[in-house]
Amino acid sequence: LRKEYLFKKGLEDREAATFEKKRKLTEAMQNNKAIPTELRGEDKRLRKTLDLQDDVTKTQRGSLDDEYAYMGVKDPRVLITTSRDPSSRLQQFLKEMRILFPGAQRMNRGAYVVKDLLELARSHDISDVIIVHEHRGEPDGLIVCHLPFGPTAYFGLSNVVLRHDLPEKPPTVSEANPHLVFHNFTARMGRRVRTILQALFPPAKQLGNRVITFANNHDTIHFRHHVYERPKGPGGDDNKSKAKHVELTECGPRFIMRLFRVELGAIDMKDVEVEWVLRPYFNRQREALAEPDEEKEEEDGTKTIMR
Repeated sequence: LRKEYLFKKGLEDREAATFEKKRKLTEAMQNNKAIPTELRGEDKRLRKTLDLQDDVTKTQRGSLDDEYAYMGVKDPRVLITTSRDPSSRLQQFLKEMRILFPGAQRMNRGAYVVKDLLELARSHDISDVIIVHEHRGEPDGLIVCHLPFGPTAYFGLSNVVLRHDLPEKPPTVSEANPHLVFHNFTARMGRRVRTILQALFPPAKQLGNRVITFANNHDTIHFRHHVYERPKGPGGDDNKSKAKHVELTECGPRFIMRLFRVELGAIDMKDVEVEWVLRPYFNRQREALAEPDEEKEEEDGTKTIMR
């Protein structure tokens, strides 16, 4: 795997030079400027490749994103399980988590070790494995492992509220593909986490009424699950339902996630490279998921959403 990673990294560096030449040529053509001197002699060849570009090939894809290159083309298959000897509350939380992911499969952990669990998942063409941990009956950890070769994201859980603990009785949960809302994932690691979470859900239909929200506020991800209904009435432009007329109902569960580690490999792999790790005891800890200036500007709006 290490040799394969170095080979892909070398290809990526060579492609980066070609993409930079294409960018300079495109900028010169759009601004009606002379072609840069370093591109003379190559402009004819580059123009042929520019004509063949589409939305997928016009931007360079990094080696870290190869696992998610075809996200949305094939529906994910998610396997959800717990740590060993789970409590009744963790089992109930696992049932509610399974409803969140369309097409997910819930599995009793039993005596499976991690290595055997992932071998079983790979043999059944599972795309992602989610393992939920607990401490004294309270869910406190979530591991998201993308198969077959990673990455793996480790989250801490807090303030977990199950469906029957909500203030109002929740409605019956629809298993339609949900619309996803990601708020304030603007930094490089924020976009990385957004891709990891987004890959767990299949594409939603346009007329779906189910919404799942991941709202980031100072590296704390607030999870919410809602359904919405539009008021029924006669058609026509004057009678279309507006945003303020939509009824939003929380389905649950709700919880808070905190990212503390991302590894470039699966859980059963040894000596994997750590892409990012939380260092809470640094004097100046920068926000990892969003740019600091944007977090300050949108802090008031995020607080309003969480109420």
